[in-house]
Amino acid sequence: MRNLVMIAAFFAALPLAAQQPAPPPPPTQKPAEPALGKPDEAPPDNPASTKKAVPIRKPAASDTEGKVVEEIVARVNNEIITRSELEHSKVTAEEDAKQECDNRCTPEQLKSLIESSQKNALRDLIDQSLLVQRGKDMGISVEADTIKQLDEIRIQNKLTSMEALEQAVTSQGLNWEDFKNNISNGILTKKVISQEVGSHISIGKDEVQKYYDAHKTDFVRPEQVVLRSIEVNTAGKTPEEVAELKKKAETALKRVKDGEDFGEIAKRYSDGSTAKQGGYLGTYKRGELSPQLEETVFKMKKNDLTDVMETKQGFLIMQVMEHYDEGQQPIEKVENEIMDKLYGERMQPALRDYLKTLREQSYVIVKPGYQDIAGGGNSEIQEVSATPEVTKTKKGHKKYLLFGKRPGDTGD
Repeated sequence: MRNLVMIAAFFAALPLAAQQPAPPPPPTQKPAEPALGKPDEAPPDNPASTKKAVPIRKPAASDTEGKVVEEIVARVNNEIITRSELEHSKVTAEEDAKQECDNRCTPEQLKSLIESSQKNALRDLIDQSLLVQRGKDMGISVEADTIKQLDEIRIQNKLTSMEALEQAVTSQGLNWEDFKNNISNGILTKKVISQEVGSHISIGKDEVQKYYDAHKTDFVRPEQVVLRSIEVNTAGKTPEEVAELKKKAETALKRVKDGEDFGEIAKRYSDGSTAKQGGYLGTYKRGELSPQLEETVFKMKKNDLTDVMETKQGFLIMQVMEHYDEGQQPIEKVENEIMDKLYGERMQPALRDYLKTLREQSYVIVKPGYQDIAGGGNSEIQEVSATPEVTKTKKGHKKYLLFGKRPGDTGD
């Protein structure tokens, strides 16, 4: 159930990165250890599930009627951001920083990364609220996408029904409605960024050629293959169960051959630790794979598939995403890589400019003592009201401390 909590934590602190399918790391980078390991060896423990569960911080029970149990730290139009949401975001930012370093950073580097991530926590929450509100104003519907995402989470956690997923979520101390809303907001945010920012970024072939000509030495490489896999685990299974699992692997292979996306099939069928990443394993040179696997994949071309291969751990299907010959890579081989790099370089400043415009068109205030480094628009700091006001509440609803009321407002 650890994966379930990781997913919940991820959607509770949505990143504002370029919203397009993540490309494989440049082949010059050394890949992480493949999740499967060599086919004739036992697979290592799941390295992708290192992110710790982030608990939901519940407000303390009030001792008297009208006592404030949630403090507002920012207001974005008619939406609010509470202190507990900010603290939760900071905890998630720390866990993300640790996972990003993955024991490769010095203590000083890790500390600096955590401080930088936490410093941006409130800004990111405000940005997320602005993007979600913009998506709703645009009339973007994400209901079908949300159901699909929930079903993928159910499958990844090997749960039999959506009711079982709901029970699993609540058993982790998470609110089911919040869980679904966070997923919906994440999808909505991506769609807004794609339509409002990404669609306006275009990379011409002349720009790709210019970059290639200026960085030719970056594309001199040894022979390498970029791999992804679908793994069906048979450890501890009876012969009858193994036979059924082989059929599962064969079905997955047939669906890919029939035109379905390998990455999507991997998410649904693979038992490997990289299933959530569409089975992506990394880039490998000769000598980095088992002799049996190396002999197979280095004969394959881009997009070629292996048959269902049987290993000591189960059944394995591999796809070669790219095959780089030794030496200077032709521009056709690295064109997508260059476009991804140029796109990424332009996305972040374009996104910040777009968010600045949203702020200027919105009403954003931050409580004194809380840092919002983005600024812009009418995000000036305003004083807390002399007499704290409490929202009208129904039974079980939270009460909030209001501050900096907008002229003409009668309440939150």
